[in-house]
Formats: sequence, structure tokens, C-alpha cells
Amino acid sequence: MVGRRRGSRATRGSQQPQQQRTGGPRKSLREPALFAKEAGYESEVPHEKLTIAQAKRGTPAIRPVRVYADGIFDLFHSGHARALMQAKNLFPNTHLIVGVCSDELTHRYKGYTVMTESERYEALIHCRYVDEVVRDAPWTLSPDFLKKHKIDFVAHDDIPYTSAGSEDVYKHIKEAGMFVATQRTDGISTSDLITRIVRDYDLYVRRNLQRGYTASDLNVSFIREKKIRLQNQVDRMKETVKTVEEKSKHFVHSVEEKSQDLIHKWEEKSREFISNFLESFGPGGAWHVIQEKSGRMLQALSPYASPVASPLGSPSSSPTRGRSPSPPSSPSSQSPRSPRSSATYPKGASAHPSTSLSSMSEGDDDEK
Repeated sequence: MVGRRRGSRATRGSQQPQQQRTGGPRKSLREPALFAKEAGYESEVPHEKLTIAQAKRGTPAIRPVRVYADGIFDLFHSGHARALMQAKNLFPNTHLIVGVCSDELTHRYKGYTVMTESERYEALIHCRYVDEVVRDAPWTLSPDFLKKHKIDFVAHDDIPYTSAGSEDVYKHIKEAGMFVATQRTDGISTSDLITRIVRDYDLYVRRNLQRGYTASDLNVSFIREKKIRLQNQVDRMKETVKTVEEKSKHFVHSVEEKSQDLIHKWEEKSREFISNFLESFGPGGAWHVIQEKSGRMLQALSPYASPVASPLGSPSSSPTRGRSPSPPSSPSSQSPRSPRSSATYPKGASAHPSTSLSSMSEGDDDEK
């Protein structure tokens, strides 16, 4: 059915009458090849038989070598095109004629085709290597057919083609010295393509149902259609779940990467903080130096911090430290004191050493 649609578009794309496309030389590669005339090839130039050696040396432009290649060409593919390319390039001046067998002959001797004969004709005339197409070509080439189309040589692969009760339908062509062999292309053939479709039948049915074809178009029963559509929904759900899983895995992976980065950064910052802390507060650190300096300053400013810094000369001269809480004794029992240690503060004078120092300095000034 798909082939029919493509064939109909190809037919609409080349709406010029068949009478205008038959006979005469092909003008350019932009135009499709010509269909052969029913009466055969007509030319004013005498058509003399050529040998392969003469054809390889080249012929005049008005007398090209007419090479014939026939086949079914169902599902026209690159293997067909390469075979025709080889046939076209056999000689310096080649006119390639391609015979396409009809549906009736093909179904009788080979089997059912995917494309109709008209679709296969249209596929061949749009091949760049083809100069002329013979419709409803015979299955076995007769001398009359070769004479009618002025065929010099027949091109085909040299594998014996067993068909129509014959071991090789090209046997008489080979014996006449008119056969030229071409090479098959491995890995591609119409049978291979059909095998792929049959092997993946369910896949292509589901594909076409998704594209809008009905069960009747695909020759599928109602129950099978529902089953296939249900399977399509299940597959879509699986794809959705798979997509979500892939996205979640990607998200988790990204989170893990970010967490690892954060951990590394935290470790680096913690090491930096600890090193800075040890540099500041550890032994020999800045804070220890500040403490030592501040202690020295306090010792220098406080008269009771050390014997050197005290103006009274010793810690025992302090009124608070030098006195004991023992009961007062008689004057006779007290040991004599030095004038500085036995000094008394006048009434109203401050007991603070700094105050006494200031007052003493003022007294000395007065005496002076």
C-alpha cells in the first residue's frame, strides 16, 4: 500500500504523455528515461553486429553499443542500481536498455511482488543510468526480440539463472557471444528486504498503526489490533519509566558530585581555620606574644607586681600585705621598724600607695 502511494506520486510527477517519452535520444539526466517503442528500435544508420573487442575500442556517436539488462526490479534498491551502472559503463559509448517483466510473468515464474508493474516501470525510468525501458519484457530472450530492439549485448551476473524449466535462461546468449557479466552486490537484494519485513512483522504493524493505518489496511484482525495498541501503550509507559530513571540517576549523580565538592571545600576551610587558630593562639603565636607584652606592661605599671617595679622596695611594705590580723601588742613589745616601714599616714590621707607616693613627692617638693 505504501508502494502504491509512492508510485502514484511518481506517476503524478511525470504526467507527460507516454508518446512524448518514447523514441528519440535522451536529452539530459534531468529528464526520465524513454520507454521503448512497440515496433522496436528504428534507425537510418545500418546496425551491424559488433564484437566485444570492437565495442571496447569505441563506436561513433551515431552508433552507440546497445546493451540490454532485464529483471524484476521489485523494491528497487542499490544492488539494482549498481548492476545497471556496471552495464552502462561496459563500453565507452553505451545505450542501456532495461527490460522489466510484467506482473503476470513474474507471479507465474518467480512469485508475488510488492510493487506493481507500473510502479516498477516508473522506478526504472528515473534511474540515471537507464536510457530506455522495455515494458512487459519477455522471460526468455528470443532471436526476434534481440533483432527487434537491435541489441548488441546482454548484461547480467554470470550465475546460472534457473527458471521456466531451463537450467540457465541466458545459456543461448552466452553461446552466441553476446553475454557480458556484471557483479552482484553482496548484502542487499529484494529477498533480503522482504525477509527483514517478515522477520520484524509485528514491529512494522505497530509502526503503521501508530501512523494512522487501520487494521483493515494492514489485514489485521480486530483482536490483534487491540492487542497491538495495548502493547504500544505498555511500551510507551516503559519508555517513560526508563526516561524518569535516567533523569533520577543523573540527578543523584549530580547531587553526589556537589556533596563531594562541599565536603572537600569544608575540609579545606577547616584545615585553614585550624592552622590560623594555631598560628594565633598556639605557643609562639601572636596571642601568646600579646599576652606577654600585656603582662610586662601591667608589671611595669603596677607597684605590687614585682620587687623591681615597687617604689617601696619589697612586697612586705604593702599596708595590706605587711600587716597581720594578730591582736595589737604593747609598744614595748614591738620591734623597732625602719623609718620608711613605720611611717604613718596623716588623718585624711589616702591609704592607696599611688596617693601616698604623690603626696610624698609633693612633700619633697615643699622641702626643696
